[in-house]
Amino acid sequence: MIIGVPKEIKNNESRVGLTPAGVFELVKNNHKVYVQSDAGVGSGFLDDDYKDVGAFILDAIGQVYAICEMIVKVKEPIEEEYSLIQPNQIIFAYFHFASSETLTKAMIASNAICIAYETVEDSDGTLPLLTPMSEVAGRMAIQQGAKYLERPAKGRGVLLGGVPGVAPGKVLVLGAGVVGIQAAKMAAGLGAHVTILDINMKRLRYVNDVMPPHVITEFSSEFNIRKHIKTHDLIIGGVLIKGAKAPNLITREMLKLMKPGTVIVDVAVDQGGCVETTRPTTHEDPIYIIDDVLHYSVANMPGAVPHTSTVALTNVTLPYAINLANLGWKRATTRDETLRKGLNIINGKVVYSEIIEAFDWSSKHVN
Repeated sequence: MIIGVPKEIKNNESRVGLTPAGVFELVKNNHKVYVQSDAGVGSGFLDDDYKDVGAFILDAIGQVYAICEMIVKVKEPIEEEYSLIQPNQIIFAYFHFASSETLTKAMIASNAICIAYETVEDSDGTLPLLTPMSEVAGRMAIQQGAKYLERPAKGRGVLLGGVPGVAPGKVLVLGAGVVGIQAAKMAAGLGAHVTILDINMKRLRYVNDVMPPHVITEFSSEFNIRKHIKTHDLIIGGVLIKGAKAPNLITREMLKLMKPGTVIVDVAVDQGGCVETTRPTTHEDPIYIIDDVLHYSVANMPGAVPHTSTVALTNVTLPYAINLANLGWKRATTRDETLRKGLNIINGKVVYSEIIEAFDWSSKHVN
């Protein structure tokens, strides 16, 4: 198969779809790999690194899309890429369709095969291709939140770990999934007081078992959320409903309950956000303030640490990319139930029901 790795063109996205090590494995399996010039520079990989393992370098993104049967990338195609996508071309990437009707309609019109990293699902319900980026984003949420709590950034002026004689900052984590646990771990490591909410008691029991005593678990309800947002300095939105839009757990009117300078980091922004006032931002312009509450909702948080993120992503996507290349998408997804759940759109038909539900579409969009 002919595989293409274009340069990511989303704002401040420096990750790349494959490392040179990943390309090496695909070439070893007798596939041709075309990499756009400078695609890996932001992640610390030069064109020569790709050439050394057998890749061919192309100058323009249009050349990559024109020649390749499968495109392996990180983020969803943006508007400039829509017209480049070919019918029957496999696009293997993060899509998060439920958060963008425009993107979904564009991919339907393209007649491509859209396989979404975030909906590839193991038999135990885990999401193996989303997990490493959720780990990165969860940890970064505390890193960024701590920074924006500083007064020069319009935050409350609170040091999360406190100092002797001064109480530590308080962190509220919504969701005890991968993002939430990683965020709680980082916050606890800094010495913050952490409260983590979830509706899944099994997850809360697990958190209670593995976290230190200053991480408190509570059942998630509107009552408890309203109670805690009044007193916490940093709020992390880490709720995920696979393939679907995130629920709004914090409404616009609830912002008035928070202290001025409270910081919200909504990691669920890729799926629409779990805060009503969330809107996607960029690393270039990451924050905005509503009712004296600072919102950080960068839609590609792991893109700020591209070397770590790219290596972690290739570690998990490569086995699936090799299967797709070796077998073709039909045979690969027939043989592998985990990969089959990644199929979102096939030749103009949506085949993932959560997308239909997100937009309240009729069955005409469903295969």
